Formats: sequence, structure tokens, C-alpha cells
Amino acid sequence: MARPVVGIIGNSYLMNDQYPTHAGGTMNSDAVANVSGCLPMLIPADPRYVCVEELLEVCDGFLLTGGRPNVHPEEYGEPATDAHGDFDRARDAITLPLVRACVERGQPFFGICRGFQEVNVAMGGTLYPEIRDLPGRMNHRMPPDGTLEEKFALRHVVNLTEGGVFHRLMGAAEVMTNTLHGQGIKTVGHRIVIDGAAPDGTPEAIYVQDAPGFTLSVQWHPEWDAVNDPVSRPLFEAFGDAARDWSAGVRSGLVKQTA
Repeated sequence: MARPVVGIIGNSYLMNDQYPTHAGGTMNSDAVANVSGCLPMLIPADPRYVCVEELLEVCDGFLLTGGRPNVHPEEYGEPATDAHGDFDRARDAITLPLVRACVERGQPFFGICRGFQEVNVAMGGTLYPEIRDLPGRMNHRMPPDGTLEEKFALRHVVNLTEGGVFHRLMGAAEVMTNTLHGQGIKTVGHRIVIDGAAPDGTPEAIYVQDAPGFTLSVQWHPEWDAVNDPVSRPLFEAFGDAARDWSAGVRSGLVKQTA
């Protein structure tokens, strides 16, 4: 039996500073294939090559990955500054309408880091350009030095809403996560529910209220060691179940998929 197809949103990079590529971290494919049990398919997130309507027909679910470029602040009505960093307008042009279409259709997606931020912006929310510059906030950025194991190490607690979707999925109201992001939610998008936060108040886990499908998104990187990590694994397993439901024509809701 064919596995459900999960479209993994790719990022634009220059290989060797001159060769344009669309790339995706192998840890994303590993999590989708070996934890979600789905077929990973890298998407060149650029409207010159793909359109949202095609993607909705080809894929059973979408992994909105992390990436160095940020959502352009014009997408939420603010001017760009140096603090906003680099951008990928082509990815913005695909992912933001894709999120809105998936919410309406009930087609599953799982947002990670930049993907988490895309979901908030797609639903009308805004972002802070640099969390660590805010009073009382910790530095959520990736450590500049060290091995991958050290950069993706668990660094802070996320407190989940008691009895909420993430709490029920994890079986715990407090989990440990890594943290590798500079930006974060400023104003919450329409129907976005903050279901978990870091100790400094930074939103870390969200979903779209009353959406007919799987819309869980996290600010950390659960794709790292997803096979073994007790926080990451249930997220990717639930996402895989949602993609299988979609592939089979079952249109079950968020609570059923994550109960």
C-alpha cells in the first residue's frame, strides 16, 4: 500500500556561493519517513515552478520547515529593517496561501520554526524581528558554536496548556525542547490558539481553532532525533496519522487525531 505523500517545503540556497538550489534538511525527510510513516517529497517553494492548487492535489499533508530566511514583514504590514534578516519572497508566495487553503480544506500541515511563524502570519498575525532584544526574554537563537548535537540540545521548558491538545498528545504539561530561532509571535493571528509557551512567555506551540484538520505547529525543531525524542515522536506520529486519514478520504478533526 502506497504511503501518504508529505510535501516538505524547501528553502532556496546558493551552493558554493554560486549554484542556486532548493534544499531540505535530511532530518526532515527522516522524521517524515521513519516516524510519520509517509513518503517525503521536497517541494521547490517558488511560484515559478509550483502552484498551491497543484500541491493540494498531489500531497496528503505538508511539513512547513524551518529555514534561515524569515517571512517578509510586508506580509504582516510592517516595513523591513536590518533586524528582520534575510527573506525568501518566493517561499512566502507559496506557503502563506497554502496554509490558508489547508485550514479551509482540513488538509493536514505541521509547522516547524519558520513554518510556525508562517502559520501565524497566514492567519493575520505579526512577528517580532528579534526575541532576545525584548525585555525579560531569553536568547532563543541557535548557539553559534559546537556540534550539531550541542546546537540541537534541549535548552528550555515549554509549558503546555493543562488539558489542551498538546498536553493530551504528550501526556505531560511540561516538556523540554531545543531552541534555534530569532523571531517569534508578536500579535496572534485570527483563530490561532497558543497552547504552549517558554518560561519567558514566548509562544512555542499553536494550532488553528476550529480547523477541520491537523494544524499543530511548534517554534522548536522536533525533526532533530525524532525517532528517539519523546516529545518529537508523538508529534510526527500524529501528523502521519492525519496524512493517512486524508489519503484514505477520512476527514477527522484535530482533537480526534491528537487525543
